[in-house]
Order: sequence, then C-alpha cells, then structure tokens
Amino acid sequence: MGASPRERLAAAKRVVVKVGSSSLTSVDGGRLDEARLVALVNALAARIGGGAQIVLVSSGAIAAGIAPLGLESRPRDLATQQAAASVGQGALVASYSRAFARHGLSVGQVLLTADDTTRRGHYTNAHRALTRLLELGIVPIINENDSVATQEIRFGDNDRLAALVAHLISADALVLLTDVDALYTDKPGRPGAVRIAEVTSSEDLAGIRVDARGSRVGTGGMVTKVEAASIANAAGVLAALASSTDIGAVLGGEDVGTVFVPSGRRRGARTWWLQHATSVRGQVVIDAGAVRALTTGGKSLLAAGITAVHGTFHAGDAVDVVGPDGAVIARGLVNYNAAGLPRMLGRHSKDLAADLGPQYEREVIHRDDLVVLGR
Repeated sequence: MGASPRERLAAAKRVVVKVGSSSLTSVDGGRLDEARLVALVNALAARIGGGAQIVLVSSGAIAAGIAPLGLESRPRDLATQQAAASVGQGALVASYSRAFARHGLSVGQVLLTADDTTRRGHYTNAHRALTRLLELGIVPIINENDSVATQEIRFGDNDRLAALVAHLISADALVLLTDVDALYTDKPGRPGAVRIAEVTSSEDLAGIRVDARGSRVGTGGMVTKVEAASIANAAGVLAALASSTDIGAVLGGEDVGTVFVPSGRRRGARTWWLQHATSVRGQVVIDAGAVRALTTGGKSLLAAGITAVHGTFHAGDAVDVVGPDGAVIARGLVNYNAAGLPRMLGRHSKDLAADLGPQYEREVIHRDDLVVLGR
C-alpha cells in the first residue's frame, strides 16, 4: 500500500511554501510582526535541518512599506503600491535574513514578474538561478517584483506565483499558508461549516462556498488558493492549505489544514505551460464549426473559422480562443499579429496564400501549440 498524501507531504524533499501578508503583519496591517515571521522561519529551518529544500514565496513587501511611508492602510493606486514595495522589500528580506541566520542559514532574494515564467527564455533563467541557490544551501525568498510590475504583467497574487514556482523547480509539495486554518464547506464559524481534510477531485469542491475576498493587507482570497492548488495538482505536485501557525504540523504530515491530491493523469509539460503559465495577450472569436474542429476533431485553428479579434498581440503570444457564446474554450500561441489578422478572417488558407503570399497559408494556431481548456 502506498504512502498517504500526508505521509508524502512529511517526506517531501523539495517544498515551496507561500505565506501571505496577513500572516506576517500586525493586526492592523501597518507593520511587520517580527514574532510571527520568526515563528515561521523556525519551523522552516527545522524542516531544512531534516534534509529538505525550502523555497519561500513571501508576500508582505507592500505591507512592510506602509508604516515607513506614513500610510494608514494598503494603497490602492499602482504607483504608491510600487513605492511601498520598494521601501518594504528591503525591510522584509532583512527580517528574514536575521531570522534564518540564527539557524546558520543564508537567504537569497529573487524578484519575479509574470514574464519570468511565461516567456521561455526567462523561464529557463529563473529555473537555473533557483536550482543553483538550492544546490548552494541558500533559502530563496521569492516575491513578485511589485516595484516595477504593471497591471498588465502582474501575477495579481502570490498564490499563483507559488504554484508556477513549484512546477518550475519540480517541487514535491506546495504549502499555502494563510490566516484561515483550512478549506471549509462554508465560511468558517458559520453553523454547519465543516473542515475539508482532503480534496482528490473537482467533485469534492461541488457546492463549496469559497470566499473571494482577501484580507485587509493582502490581495488574495480562498479562491486564489484553491486555483493555485489546482495548478500545482495539474503539474503532479501535492498541495496543502493551512494556517501559518500550523506550519510545523502541516509539514510534519499531521491532520491539519486541507490537502489537495493530484490525480493520476498529469498534463504534459507544454500543455500545462500553455494553460497555466502563459500570459494571455488577446482573444480570437471563432464560429461553431471551428469550436467542433478544435474540441472534438483535434484540429488546428484556421482563419476561416475566426469571426473577430480582440487585444494587441504579436506572433508567438498566447491568446484565448472564444466561442460564439463568449466562453473561453482553448488557449494557444498565435502565428500572426493582431493587426494583420482582421483581413484574413473567414477566408480559406489557399485563397490567402494566392492573394497575400505563401506565408499566409499557415494555421493561425497550430494544434501542437493549442490546449483545449477543461480537459
């Protein structure tokens, strides 16, 4: 009989741990809570001492910059968020450095943007850097690069970033820490709300009311954590959700929090990357015939089936493929620029080649560069 999910979590040799802002700051969110940060580091250092490698994805830079900038709460505008992140990131990493140093461990700061996991060249560089840090015995501290990120390229929340990093470094497990101790059937504290100890498929989440709202200083909510666990599971990575105060227990395989178990069916690396790690730059709308060709026929997307183009994108960018009802049915890497596609719509490949040149006989999205969503 194989090991249980919690036994696998306890035995994991390479673990990505994500901690949110609300788990690191004071109740009012105005400053870092050093005691909470030190307690987290003590648990992670104990696991490292047991032979595991830990990568820490930590929010908190913007929250750590609130007090030094004289702000009363998390700023709403992007420019002030960037300023707070710039000031707070140094304070955050300095606190981690001091706490890990007490255990004889050194940390390395790694700031990422979406392009670092969605562009193949950047992806390779990020993988190389993180792998080498782990080989050298360094604890990587990862955060989204909030001081330069824009709304268009931001991850939006470090939960998804942590799931992408787990795939990037071939982690055995992903642990998502929050101020809620588990996933419940309803909002915790409500009558009848029951902890869900284990999720093995999407059916286990049917009828579950998941709160989409984040905390006072954070940007995520339970929705983003469930989505992050799903992304990790699709890559074959075991995931767990727990309170930051239960970090030692969850890493030890105790019955706390919620464990998300990957199914036996694991997506291929390229298919996973297309679905989860690409930044979508636009949309192409297709007719019903093209929907059938993609979803049941396994065909490439041709210009003849496209009815509209939205967004600004270039050849090689990822776009969503949208059906006539507005539902996103697929995602793929497009072979043409958004500016050039409109004159091709509804036309057959041979006609395009005769009229515009042989280079226009290519598929708009080749089937090898396309993933049908929901499969």
